[in-house]
Amino acid sequence: MNFIDKFLNRITMYKLVLYSLIVWLSIAAIFAAIGYLPFSPLALAYSTAVILALSWLTNKAFAKVFRTHENIESIYITALILALIISPPHSSAQYISDLPILIWAPILAMASKFILAIGKKHIFNPAAIAVVLTSLFIGQSASWWVGTYAMLPFIVIGGFLITRKIQRSDLVLSFMAVALVTILATSVSGMGFYGALKEALAVSPFFFFATVMLTEPLTTPPTRASRIAYGIFVGAIYAPVVHIGWLYSTPELALCVGNILSFILSPKGKYVLTLVKAEKAATNTGEFIFRSDRPIVFRPGQYMEWTLAHARADTRGNRRYFTIASSPTERDVRLGVKFYDKPSSFKKALAGLDDGATIMAGSLAGDFVLPRDRSRKLAFIAGGIGITPFRSMIKYVLDSDDKRDMVMIYSNGKMSEIAYADVLEEAYEKLGMKTVCTLTDEGRLPQVWNGRTGKIDPRMIEEEIPDYMDRTFYVSGPRSFVSACAYALAQMGVPSRRIKTDFFPGFA
Repeated sequence: MNFIDKFLNRITMYKLVLYSLIVWLSIAAIFAAIGYLPFSPLALAYSTAVILALSWLTNKAFAKVFRTHENIESIYITALILALIISPPHSSAQYISDLPILIWAPILAMASKFILAIGKKHIFNPAAIAVVLTSLFIGQSASWWVGTYAMLPFIVIGGFLITRKIQRSDLVLSFMAVALVTILATSVSGMGFYGALKEALAVSPFFFFATVMLTEPLTTPPTRASRIAYGIFVGAIYAPVVHIGWLYSTPELALCVGNILSFILSPKGKYVLTLVKAEKAATNTGEFIFRSDRPIVFRPGQYMEWTLAHARADTRGNRRYFTIASSPTERDVRLGVKFYDKPSSFKKALAGLDDGATIMAGSLAGDFVLPRDRSRKLAFIAGGIGITPFRSMIKYVLDSDDKRDMVMIYSNGKMSEIAYADVLEEAYEKLGMKTVCTLTDEGRLPQVWNGRTGKIDPRMIEEEIPDYMDRTFYVSGPRSFVSACAYALAQMGVPSRRIKTDFFPGFA
């Protein structure tokens, strides 16, 4: 694992975005001080402070009225995005004349999360819809000043990290390709090819829009195919020269129109889940069983974002992504959660929940699901808590009498860390599914152990799954484990199209 992946494993998606925005604003303040930007550091501090204060106050007021959880990270992220796209005052007179957009943009952004929502899920990117509304009603819009020569290299680096962390290159690249074609096709005649290309990439919010605005999780479609369609659609209407009559497209308007498409393609709403009970699934692994306020329609192997408001949240915040461990055939919703020696405040709060306590969930997503072709032979490779999507899949197959040819290799450090042994045993008895367990902590092997030892490598896979070239592999676990197994399979000649890896933002 390289340095970049190690860094990304240590930070949540929301923290990465938040810190990137803070760094960009700090760099902008330096450039403003040396005259590279058309405003002063004081003007930037002024506009940012106004936006931050009004964002916090508005969100707090609406959260109290609607009796819902406050996502502090989300408040700051939206506010700082607005600070990067709404120009600070360029002169002393503008400190007053720019006040309407500085006041209304944060108010509208926060209000949109509560008012322009269906099933507790907001439809529009808050920052984008806010500047669309200010443009329409008060005649002041975003300048997208972040799109400058000075900021370009820093936006590209930060945007690359964000895209890599959340694994949304499919969305970003599909947007970029179509947006560039659209821009060049409509601008090259007047500016020339290189002029149009420079205008599109170097002095526009192109990279900031693609990697920060477009990828906002709550307004992004849940599957790869729908994300590509979303990226293509937004890219086609992104260029300002695209228009219908008097209405010209702007980045914020293109995004809001795209958000409508995304909402149509996405699961609707958020859910309130009540804890029924918590149990021990294995050493340092807990299983939390919830009852949802309404049915959750999902495919086995998908994940959701879980929000748990708690006091004194640490730097990792109050949101996590967890795979649903239960099957759609089960009434209750199950989570399998691994606890480490120094758990985050989120996991401490989760472990301390009493029966009857509630948690919020939403943003159902994931392509790590069973193939529709039931005749396809499958091989599951799980590392530690990576067993959770397979528990969902196997239980679904058992309950649906859905006969499939499946085999599993399951890696853990110690025998006591093996989770969901009951479901694996039932799958063997009723389906004949072979499960091979391997332990990597060879210094702590039990006296009687009939399984394998050592890390999963090509030799182990070939010995336990002789027909591996006929199977589609599903690999789930910590990122380093998934990468190592995928590399081993590639070395064995398994085509990449038959290697599916589990991932969701903020896995680490």
